[in-house]
Amino acid sequence: MRIRQLNREHRSRDEPTDVLSFPIDEEPGAGPRELGDVVICPEHTEDLTEATVHGVLHLCGMDHETDSGEMLALQGRVLASLVGEHRSDR
Repeated sequence: MRIRQLNREHRSRDEPTDVLSFPIDEEPGAGPRELGDVVICPEHTEDLTEATVHGVLHLCGMDHETDSGEMLALQGRVLASLVGEHRSDR
């Protein structure tokens, strides 16, 4: 499985994962910038929207493994706002 290979090569973890992020612009800052690439493995992801938000937050420099829950809290707020927008379109 390709996601397992990517995870092993870039994170030294020999296991499949749901999402991997590869930032291009390492310097966070204001204004337009190219963020990078997000690789999502549908076989290991229950919710593609959640995986996409998760990957983009990693591209923005956040890391849930070291930030005391800040990234996952923001992820929850973003997902809640997306659900609210989707429901208001009906």
